[in-house]
Amino acid sequence: MHPTRLLTCLLLATATAAAEVPAPPDQQLQPLFQQVQGAHLFKDQKTFADAVPNAAPASVLQAWQQAQAGAGEALPQFVATHFTLPAATVAYVPPAGQTLRAHIDGLWPVLTRHSEDVPAHGSLLPLPHPYVVPGGRFREVYYWDSYFTLLGLASSGRWQQVRDMVDNFAWQLDAYGHIPNGNRSYYLSRSQPPFFSLMVDLLATHEGDAAYRRYLPPLQTEHAFWMRGAQGLAPGAASERVVRLADGSLLNRYWDARAVPRTESWTDDLATAAQAPQRAPAQVYRDLRAGAESGWDFSSRWLADPSALSSIHTTAIVPVDLNSLLYHLETTLARASRADGQTAQARRFDALAQARRQAINRVLWDSHNGWYGDLDRDSGQLRPALTAAALYPLWLQVARRPQARATAGAVRAQLLRSGGLLTTTVNTGQQWDAPNGWAPLQWIAVEGLQRYGQQGLARQIGVRFLRTVQAVYDRDGKLVEKYVVDGSATGGGGGEYPLQDGFGWSNGVTLALLDRLCPPARTCDSAGDVGDASR
Repeated sequence: MHPTRLLTCLLLATATAAAEVPAPPDQQLQPLFQQVQGAHLFKDQKTFADAVPNAAPASVLQAWQQAQAGAGEALPQFVATHFTLPAATVAYVPPAGQTLRAHIDGLWPVLTRHSEDVPAHGSLLPLPHPYVVPGGRFREVYYWDSYFTLLGLASSGRWQQVRDMVDNFAWQLDAYGHIPNGNRSYYLSRSQPPFFSLMVDLLATHEGDAAYRRYLPPLQTEHAFWMRGAQGLAPGAASERVVRLADGSLLNRYWDARAVPRTESWTDDLATAAQAPQRAPAQVYRDLRAGAESGWDFSSRWLADPSALSSIHTTAIVPVDLNSLLYHLETTLARASRADGQTAQARRFDALAQARRQAINRVLWDSHNGWYGDLDRDSGQLRPALTAAALYPLWLQVARRPQARATAGAVRAQLLRSGGLLTTTVNTGQQWDAPNGWAPLQWIAVEGLQRYGQQGLARQIGVRFLRTVQAVYDRDGKLVEKYVVDGSATGGGGGEYPLQDGFGWSNGVTLALLDRLCPPARTCDSAGDVGDASR
């Protein structure tokens, strides 16, 4: 049997049982779930979403009904008796005097989890191999985070862990038909930015074309998921994650299969929808969920009114980053098909990729301002603000050289700060806005700008961000989820939860930047080893 076919058969055989997953807690535990979240028993609503019932949900609900009918337990005591809550996070204290690189290398085992067997009735989904979690409240693996974590694992020479995590994502594609936001039942209704093809690219730098052949079937599944609904879609219409433009071109948007409050943010979403009485609550919930699928949860990118989260309309927006990622997926499918000897299929994916590239450069290029943007289908116009997502077409080589030069100039003028790259130019209190800078966006900027000859700007962004990470590490002994890059050199703020320590993608990008920006024939263990930003 052909090796690719053999892998497919093995994955399908092991995926069948995993596909029979429980409903999310907000469905399984009605109405108890809503009562617990509404009572705000836990500061973080994700805590109860991750709690494990000590018996079958039907039995727990029956016990709660009995408790309510008589002089039974109060709600806090009932929850404490009938659920096992997630273990409290223990802060990792590094040995004194560790370099930044040594600290991160020491964190990989701390952040590694195993879930071949998961507790019955809980929301955690099994995975066949170990994986690295971000840290803090994020106790499960996350899809797009993991690509940037893999960069660091590769830098540390942990190629078996890279392979294990890519295999986990391939397993999920066969089990569920897509890669969920994270391995929780309440994340199954959505995905995250499609980085699987980039993970295969990374592994192929170590394993060669065998990686492309091995993962061709799951790559095909990933593409089918994002393109579901395209067949027969009329011009100007949208279905799930697919949008057909008036000229017949196909592009994509973010979506979620459910239109209810997020399980892990239940009362927050109820409150957000209540602030928009003119909108159907289900549409607000869907747009919040689609914003979560984007990974930018939340940002002025998705808001009609930057001061009001309730104005979110993610599903009406055609994002430049998502479509650039799908261009890469299609080019990777063409390459993998050729490696597997399927030339006709390779030509088909080449044609799809080129059609998408042309559409991105025609529809999502803002010729007036000189950068890439997102199309707002409600207005029919590009959203005017510059964001770090404008660098995706450079990173994934969608841009033409004049467009890349113009984008670089806009980024230098508007997004470059003393601590790295800003996410957007506006401060809304949302975490994916100013003054925050995020590790994955720094990497995308550095690689993208270097690919178009913008070495000086790329180096400035990378070195400045490394100095920010180093300053926080020197002061606090940790890496964090996001950073303020306006010169204060602190952890970032905003959003729905406190700043988290760990942190998977910050660790990965830091190591990758130390390697990328290090002078030749040297090993850089800390930001100071890299040198200044002008060299």
